Amino acid sequence: MKITPFHLAVQVRDIEEAREFYGKKMGFSEGRSSEQWIDFDMFGHQFVTHLNPDLGPQGKVSTICNGVDGHGVPVPHYGVVMQFDDWQAFAKRAEGFVDEFIIEPYVRFAGEVGEQGTMFFSDPSGNALEFKGFRDIEKELFAN
Repeated sequence: MKITPFHLAVQVRDIEEAREFYGKKMGFSEGRSSEQWIDFDMFGHQFVTHLNPDLGPQGKVSTICNGVDGHGVPVPHYGVVMQFDDWQAFAKRAEGFVDEFIIEPYVRFAGEVGEQGTMFFSDPSGNALEFKGFRDIEKELFAN
C-alpha cells in the first residue's frame, strides 16, 4: 500500500505560539499562512494550526484519558508513524523542547509482533501528540 500525505487541522489559542512550538521547537517548515492559520510540513504531511480565539490566551483544548498499558492516553491525539531509527532520533530531540511528557518515550510490546516506540506530549494549546516508531512499518503497523 502506498501511503499518501494526510491533511490535519487543529485549533490553537495563539498563532505566534504555534509558530514558535511547531516551527522553531519541533523544526517543521512553514508553508502558507495568514493571521488565522499556518500550514506546517509534519514529516511530509500537511498539518495546519487554526486560531480559535474562544480558547483565550491561557485556554486549552479538552481531552480525556483512556487507560492503555497502564498509561493514561489522551484522546483525541494525533501524530506520525515513522521508522524506528527516525523515531529514536526524534525522541532524543523532543527531550530538548518538551517541558513535560504525557507519556515519556518508551518501547511497547518489546520483542513481540507490533513492537513500537511511542511518546505523548501536548502543544501549548493542549493538543495531544503521539509519535510512534516501528522497525518494520509494513509488517507491524496493523499487526494483531
